[in-house]
Amino acid sequence: MRALGLIPARGGSKGIPGKNICPLLGRSLIERALASAQASGVLDRIVLSTDDAALAAEAQRVGLEVPFLRPTEFAADTSPMIDVAIHALRALGAGGYAPDVLVLLQPTAPLRTAGHIRRALELLGDHDSVCTVVPVPKDLCPHYVMKIRADGYLDYFMPDGPKYTRRQDVPQAWRRDGTLFVTRADVILRERSFYGARCVPYVLDHAESMNIDTPEDWAEAERRLARDATEGTAS
Repeated sequence: MRALGLIPARGGSKGIPGKNICPLLGRSLIERALASAQASGVLDRIVLSTDDAALAAEAQRVGLEVPFLRPTEFAADTSPMIDVAIHALRALGAGGYAPDVLVLLQPTAPLRTAGHIRRALELLGDHDSVCTVVPVPKDLCPHYVMKIRADGYLDYFMPDGPKYTRRQDVPQAWRRDGTLFVTRADVILRERSFYGARCVPYVLDHAESMNIDTPEDWAEAERRLARDATEGTAS
């Protein structure tokens, strides 16, 4: 099985300008994504998808392959990530490379480890995909929260909400955290989906999960990475 590691990093970040190449405890987010991918030992190839020359230069500096530049129509704030994946598969396919599996390695998830990548590929088996998730607090699960209807009155968010009187009893909900999406290439191309019909959940603890979007997230990532380095738990 040939597994492609795809690191998507567009230019023009608004929350933290240039965040993908800013040093986070001495290493850029792109370099950190590459390091975990290389250390996993299970990826056939690792490439960057970017529209930005500065990001491409940083990638090449740290030894990351940049076989193409992403068209601007796939690099806007509103561009779906599935289009980025499809473009990468088609661009690489035009050069004769066709992976069986695409592993999406968003650089904004700096707590991702080599072990996470290996475990995700183990979980894939003969399924369509694997997606990392974290549990949603019970008091925020859909069966427990409310909505305001168009007529202005409060109502249960889910039709069977009234049957759950204690938050401890509501069905557990899960949030996709962005650490990993592992999807068969034919599912991406045929269905325009990272999930397919048979997506295996890879449950992470909240301590393993982080997505950097704001300066506050960046500070928290520094704190956690420094802690892990001190405790020797990072891999």
